[in-house]
Amino acid sequence: MENVEAECRGLADVIARIGDKWTVMVCGHLSEGTHRFNALKLRIPGISHRMLTITLRGLERDGLVARKAYATVPPKVEYCLTPLGQSLTGPLAALASWARENRPALEQARAAFDRRAAQD
Repeated sequence: MENVEAECRGLADVIARIGDKWTVMVCGHLSEGTHRFNALKLRIPGISHRMLTITLRGLERDGLVARKAYATVPPKVEYCLTPLGQSLTGPLAALASWARENRPALEQARAAFDRRAAQD
């Protein structure tokens, strides 16, 4: 029983990382190649400087993103997916495809639920 609980906690931790909307968006852009911080910030609508920093640090900590700093003035920092991060692009693409395909059905189900809940 302890092994099952420990594995569930471990899986929940991994799913929380890769299921986060900012992680998905950052990995999606980095799947196209190496990007600098400001280029990522401009390409990801709604992400704050702080949230991009937190997301990139978490992805780097988890081994999904590599950070390369250049000793220039001003400092230049680039980010790219590691091989582990690149292995995530397939599953994320499949999830995005599923979401695009099933979004109308989800929206219909939500609307029907909301109508029923309003009647109760």
